[in-house]
Amino acid sequence: MRKLVIIAVVGLAAQLVDGGLGMGYGVTSTSLLLSAAALTPAVASATVHLSELGTTAASGIAHWRLGNVDRNLVLRLGLPGAIGAFAGATVLSRLSTEAGEPVMALILAALGVYVMLRFALRPPKVSQARTSPHTGRALVPLGLVGGFVDATGGGGWGPVSTTSLLSAGKTAPRTVIGSVDTSEFLVTLAASLGFLVGLGGSGIDLALAGALLAGGLVAAPFAAWLVSRLPTVVLGTAVGGIIVLTNLRTLLSALGVDGDARVLAYMVVTGAWGAAVGVAATRHRFTRRSAGAGEIEGAPA
Repeated sequence: MRKLVIIAVVGLAAQLVDGGLGMGYGVTSTSLLLSAAALTPAVASATVHLSELGTTAASGIAHWRLGNVDRNLVLRLGLPGAIGAFAGATVLSRLSTEAGEPVMALILAALGVYVMLRFALRPPKVSQARTSPHTGRALVPLGLVGGFVDATGGGGWGPVSTTSLLSAGKTAPRTVIGSVDTSEFLVTLAASLGFLVGLGGSGIDLALAGALLAGGLVAAPFAAWLVSRLPTVVLGTAVGGIIVLTNLRTLLSALGVDGDARVLAYMVVTGAWGAAVGVAATRHRFTRRSAGAGEIEGAPA
């Protein structure tokens, strides 16, 4: 019972992150499951993806009703993403726990660094185009990589796909987020099937997935409030650093780093994290001042 409560809290925290950033549920929940619930990498990723079957379906339907979905983008990105996710789930299921833990920790830490620096140094551009101009030549490899990373890392579809499409600045953010969220259902379904093939039904605990989903559903209304209160660039930078720190212990253990060297590594990462958050907060304040000055200048005399 205690483990179910812990996992429900993990789901709540992950949904708060996802609600604030439009991404990060899988990466955050997998990182926390590995450290708080002591699950193996394959079981952690399988649990997250099963819980996401409910959250991604609900999210996709909501975005569709709001007109935030480009159907062509969903299919061109989601179908190769599903192929990559099935392959990634199959590969992770066949890795031993000793080999799987550092591999997953490395992927999660890399995603954490990417998210942290992406929001701190290069916030996404803004476009108003409601139909994506990207062709299959760009979307197929992006989907394959995003799906594979999502399954092997327990998450990563949003950090890889959403940030890549937003950074191109060719499609309206609401269309990118809505289409990526909708396509994630295909990715999640394929990953879940891959884990069922690799682990078998006995390797997946439905109670754990249910607890994770329940925590996420409870957090959903608070997540909506969070996104309206916290600046996205600061939240994204902060969450990226948390993901890196959460997976740093596993990486250092795999590399045989201990004692003073481990303490130094934590100090360096924490210092870099604090500096990145400071840069993001400064950028946010500058952007707000510039926007305020522009409104004053544009006001009628």
